[in-house]
Amino acid sequence: MSEPSHPRDGDFELVTLRNGHRAVRHLGHGEVMHPAVGPWQEALRLYVDQPGLADRLRKPGPPLVIHDVGLGAATNAVAALTRARELGPQRARDLHVVSFEVDLAPLRLALADAEGFPFLQPFREACESLMKHGTWSEPGIRWDLKLGDAVPFLEPDAGLPPADLVFFDPFSPASNPDMWTEAVLARVRRHCREDGEGALLMTYSAATPTRVTLLLAGFYVGAGVSTGTKGETTVASTRYESLAAPLGTRWLERWERSSSRAPHGGTLTPEVERRLRTHPQWR
Repeated sequence: MSEPSHPRDGDFELVTLRNGHRAVRHLGHGEVMHPAVGPWQEALRLYVDQPGLADRLRKPGPPLVIHDVGLGAATNAVAALTRARELGPQRARDLHVVSFEVDLAPLRLALADAEGFPFLQPFREACESLMKHGTWSEPGIRWDLKLGDAVPFLEPDAGLPPADLVFFDPFSPASNPDMWTEAVLARVRRHCREDGEGALLMTYSAATPTRVTLLLAGFYVGAGVSTGTKGETTVASTRYESLAAPLGTRWLERWERSSSRAPHGGTLTPEVERRLRTHPQWR
């Protein structure tokens, strides 16, 4: 009996995009992970090279910590691990990736498709150890998994190491609204590094409600690189000066005229308007 053209695992299936790349699709809401330029190129461009991960790892210091929110098929995490391993002796500090995921089916599917996801194969043993034991390491690199609802792992006393970088890549607000609220993003913000260079958060969404919610959650917010069909993405930071293209008063003026002014999962109250207008980003 031949293999199905769209292998499935639980709520997920593998699909081939028009550009020939393989990707994972949710059977319920139909959303595809990394749908534009394929998973590997998007992971490298948006989450790894945009914040200059390689340069950060070349500078001596304590372990660089990544909070990988939405492990999925592990593309973003493995892109970071790949950059760290490529540096070899040039790497002057350790890398510690902490991934959050509620369902490991996408990773199982991707690992089983070596031809469609070749970039995972150098880290097959790492992925298998992560799924079985919740952790994997080699000299200078550590990868941990927080399996289940991410919110309890983001409690103040959860023991997470502060993040230097956050890969915020859950399904979209339309498909996974609970992960995009101010309450959740404020928890993510509280686990970001405050000292040194602070922390950067990268996400694929450039929607006005996403940026509003990040601002209300305590981040400074800027435009991120284009990826595929998106003209731009979003970068948030604990420090205004860390943003390459911070939103300015022109964005605030457009927000005033927008039909989508409320944060994700919230309503546009006078208090929300006041908080946004008085955010230190505009000072």
